Amino acid sequence: MLVWAFLADAVPLYPLYALLFADSGLSAGQISALFAVWSAVGLLAEVPSGALADRFGRRTALVAAGVLQAAGYVVWLGWPGFTGFAVGFAIWGLGGALRSGAQEALLYDGLAAVGAEAHYAGVNGWVQGAMWLAELPTAAAATLLYALGGYELAGWISVGVCLTGALLAMRLPEPSHADDADDGEPGYFATLRAGAVEAAARPDVRFPVLAVALVGGFDALEEYFPLITEGSGVPTVAVPLAMLPINVAGAVGAALGGPADRLRPGALAALTGVGMLLLGLAGMIPHPAGLAGVVLCWGSLQALLIVTEARLQHRIASRSRATATSVAALGMGLTAFGLYAAWAIGEITAVAVAGVVLAAVLPWLLRRR
Repeated sequence: MLVWAFLADAVPLYPLYALLFADSGLSAGQISALFAVWSAVGLLAEVPSGALADRFGRRTALVAAGVLQAAGYVVWLGWPGFTGFAVGFAIWGLGGALRSGAQEALLYDGLAAVGAEAHYAGVNGWVQGAMWLAELPTAAAATLLYALGGYELAGWISVGVCLTGALLAMRLPEPSHADDADDGEPGYFATLRAGAVEAAARPDVRFPVLAVALVGGFDALEEYFPLITEGSGVPTVAVPLAMLPINVAGAVGAALGGPADRLRPGALAALTGVGMLLLGLAGMIPHPAGLAGVVLCWGSLQALLIVTEARLQHRIASRSRATATSVAALGMGLTAFGLYAAWAIGEITAVAVAGVVLAAVLPWLLRRR
């Protein structure tokens, strides 16, 4: 899974597409609207797609996710402009919904099949770290591709990368549900109901779901990294390279998710609060040096996300693991809408204030049983 995870995020358009929108004449409001379209589609498809992964296979869901992401980029390249970008985001949003619950469920059940589920936080941290590390060569490739052929060349290479990732996903091992054979194969709607009820009705699952939703929603800040970097005084052509420390911080933070899982809720909240204060400070320094605050904040946020995801996976008991995980991802999408609104109101400062509020409620969420 590490190889697939690395390639799945090695997409040259990642550090460029916000700039593509801006250079196509879109305003800040229109760019935020595109991100909102992306999130809205993900919200509508999240839980139903999780049930599809549980019913028809998590590996199949990951293959389809790669194909849909590639298709979204094809639409961008053939139909540039707000409408085309919105349609492409909608297609990509469907793919993202298929991937979000299936990936975690496939990994957890694979570990559980060999009695190693206790190591989920550490292993998932390394998987997520591989995804962040993929952005290091990707940033260099994006810079080179942009210089050689602009957004179009970077876009077509991204299509190829996504399709290659889909082919690799076909080779991921998936444990069978032999224990359920005597009960028969549950139908799609039974699978959907089982996962949704578990996530919403069981308190020991509901509170970790809420924690993942609130923490994971701040991942939407990533969409603004190119704009934050450019706003710090970095020229457009150097933005992908200037973002490398942020990507490294994401990889390191995720990899430290296993050790962070041993921290008490109060310590995790303090770590989060300090990171958000540093993020707010970065917004007050219109200089590349200010990006250090973004780096530190992002690393702490990724470690916290690994911790909350692990605590959720340990609580889920039913076969509908991808569905229950997708309920948390649905909450992440709702939180992302709040982050987009905060950015529209006060950009990085407003996001940092919202992050401090998150830190304040985190101990309550993580202590509930």
